Amino acid sequence: MKKILIVDDHQQITEVLKDYVLKEGFTPIVVSNGQDALTAFNTHTIELVLLDVMLPILDGFEVCKKIRETSNVPIIMITAKGEDYHRIMGLDIGADDYIVKPFSPSEVMARIRAILRRIERTEENQQSMVYLTYDNLAIYLEEKNVTIDQQEILLTKRELELLWLLLSHREKVFSRDNLLDSLWGIDYFGDARTVDTHIKRLRAKLDEFPHPNWEIATVWGQGYKFEGKK
Repeated sequence: MKKILIVDDHQQITEVLKDYVLKEGFTPIVVSNGQDALTAFNTHTIELVLLDVMLPILDGFEVCKKIRETSNVPIIMITAKGEDYHRIMGLDIGADDYIVKPFSPSEVMARIRAILRRIERTEENQQSMVYLTYDNLAIYLEEKNVTIDQQEILLTKRELELLWLLLSHREKVFSRDNLLDSLWGIDYFGDARTVDTHIKRLRAKLDEFPHPNWEIATVWGQGYKFEGKK
């Protein structure tokens, strides 16, 4: 069974989430601090991480950063109500989604199912497509690898999927709703601004390397597209 890593120092929350995860047919791995979260992640094959921000020893941001150094596994951050800066920071450092406390456990499970279904659909639909290239950019799906001038860029799974979608439909304009439906799923409950945050983060990583012949362009009032300049 797929293993879900639950990281929270509130036992009442972890017990509820554990019960829901079990009912959905997943195996829960529960820890209460950031250091144990990294140990569990490196010990087990984890399919998805539910990660609280406020944790003992290492906070959720540090755990997310450490995981992102080696893995694109989906991460859902759990933040306190009204703390928008936590949500934005979490997305900036590589989280795929966020849940605000107090939350409905059924909503959490809906988010988990949506993310895992999307990953499965993406992998099934792209089995025959191994790589895409444009100018000095290359995306290799099997290796989950992106390079510019043969220099590797570490992207999250969501960032890679976003870049793949834009490049595979070059010059097509995608609205925020288009991107949410395609990558997050039609049952996504979150904020459409999530798209803007992921685009900003993806651009920042790509802009570390020269790419004068293409860009992720903003089409004002419409959305985003992969734009070639050759």
